[in-house]
Amino acid sequence: MINWSSRVGEYPLGDPELHHAAGSIFAEECEPYDAERHLALGTKDSPEQLARCEYEWYTQDDSHTAALYAARAIFPYLLVGNLRSANKAHLIFTSRLNSANKSISVQEVSSKSSDMRVYPVLPLLNFLGLLLLAIPRGSSDLFKQLAKHYAPHVKEVGVWDDALAQIGEMYFGIRIPRQGNPLFDMMGSMMGFGGGSPKPKPKKVEVTPPPAAELD
Repeated sequence: MINWSSRVGEYPLGDPELHHAAGSIFAEECEPYDAERHLALGTKDSPEQLARCEYEWYTQDDSHTAALYAARAIFPYLLVGNLRSANKAHLIFTSRLNSANKSISVQEVSSKSSDMRVYPVLPLLNFLGLLLLAIPRGSSDLFKQLAKHYAPHVKEVGVWDDALAQIGEMYFGIRIPRQGNPLFDMMGSMMGFGGGSPKPKPKKVEVTPPPAAELD
C-alpha cells in the first residue's frame, strides 16, 4: 500500500498517514527498527509515537544509555529535514526521562530565545539538545566547536559518525569528504576535467527556529 501511494500519490516516499499507521503498529509491537523506518516519514503525531517507543526500549537498558535511544528518535527526523519533529521527539523523550527517573540530576537553563535541560551525568544527551539549538543558526563554526567538545563521548558511541556527517552537510554546509581516485584526479586536473574543476557546494537545508512543542 505504501509503495503504491509513492507511485500514484503526491509523496515520493509514500503517504505520511500510511507511514504513521504502519509505524504505530510496529511501535506497539515493540519493533523499534521498523517503527523508526516508518514514523520518520509519518505525520506531525509520529514523533510522540517514536519517542515513546524508544523510551520504552531504553528502560530495558542501563540508565546512562539514555542518549543512545533519544538519538534514535531525533536523528531520523533531522536526516529527512524535519527539525520540528526532531525537537518534539527530544522534548517527549526527556520529559519521560525526568518524570520516571527522579534520581537523575537535571538543571533547567533558560534564555530569552530558548530553554534547555542540562544533565550533568548524561553528556551525550546535552550534546543532542545543543545540536538542536545550533541547527537554526546554521553556523559551521558552532557545529565544529560542539563536535570537538563532545568528541570523546561521541567516539565512545561509535555509530553516530555517519549521521553527524550528514547533519553537518545538510544544516551547516560542511562537505562530507568523498573518496576519489588520486591518479584520475591528477589526470583530470592536467587535462581540464574531473579533479581540476570547482566542486559544487553541498545543498544546505534552510530552517527556521521551531515554536516550543507542547505536550498533551
